[in-house]
Amino acid sequence: MVAKAELHVHLEGTLTPSLMREIAKRNNIQFSEDIIGPNDTFLWNDFLHFLEVYDQASMVLRNAQDYRDMTYGYLARSAKEKVIYTEMMISPDHAAMCGVGYEEHLEGAIAGINDARKEFGIEGRLIITGVRHFGPEKVTAVAKKASVNPHPYIIGFGLGGDEAGFPASQFKEAYEIAHNAGLACTTHAGEFAGPESVWDAINHLPVVRIGHGVRSIEDPTLVEELVHRGITLEVCPGSNIALGVYPDFASHPFLKLREAGCKVTLSSDDPPYFATTMAREYQIAKEHFGLSDVELIEITKASITNSFADEVTKSMLLNKVRLHLA
Repeated sequence: MVAKAELHVHLEGTLTPSLMREIAKRNNIQFSEDIIGPNDTFLWNDFLHFLEVYDQASMVLRNAQDYRDMTYGYLARSAKEKVIYTEMMISPDHAAMCGVGYEEHLEGAIAGINDARKEFGIEGRLIITGVRHFGPEKVTAVAKKASVNPHPYIIGFGLGGDEAGFPASQFKEAYEIAHNAGLACTTHAGEFAGPESVWDAINHLPVVRIGHGVRSIEDPTLVEELVHRGITLEVCPGSNIALGVYPDFASHPFLKLREAGCKVTLSSDDPPYFATTMAREYQIAKEHFGLSDVELIEITKASITNSFADEVTKSMLLNKVRLHLA
């Protein structure tokens, strides 16, 4: 099993049904059992239902301990699959909806990162993420909080939510604040909206990575521009198939993007919702895209090199990969 690194996973989307049950019991919260499927996964019918189930599950999170357990749990599971580094998107607005304050939810996530490192040696970092469909003012408020509450584990700023309805250019102010505070920037684009979404992001925001970005393949000029600018794509094949962005792996553009010279990485997005893990994403790349173990190691190195981690951490992680190979 090769060493792995992940750049695109939603922290709230890592909450498993088993841990959700445990936290719900602890917090005396009721939930509907019909959202739970086999093998510690969630059940949903379409994208809108997925969002409903996601919100229902994450509503059990009510304090720092819950965020600690969720973060630690995901990093512990990942470490067992030889993941050595993970960047997790964390949503202050989502926490606020559950009555958890900005400092409190970060306190829990940071504790989870520290505990997982001590026990498993895995490194974790956080990307503060705004929600598009909450509007530009809300996202700007999140950026301001991130900029005045620095922490070594908070290394990036991102944007999720309704990509088609809320173009990236609406959030220039938030990104300027985050960028000026020293946070590296990424955004979801080219997933449910087409190449125009990616163009809008790279032309108006200081982003060096794109979450998903797979639909860039529909515009050859855009692909050339991504290569020219050296922008990294955080590709999540299992998620793309589960959500119907592509009908099957044979239709997925991962190989075409890679062969065109794009920097492509592998991530899980929301693992228990898409019945995936980082090990499965690497296996998909092996079975469906024909990548060898050597090529998968190159993907891991690309993830580390294009992560938002500091140079000392990157060097340490790359050395871990070398030691793993040895």
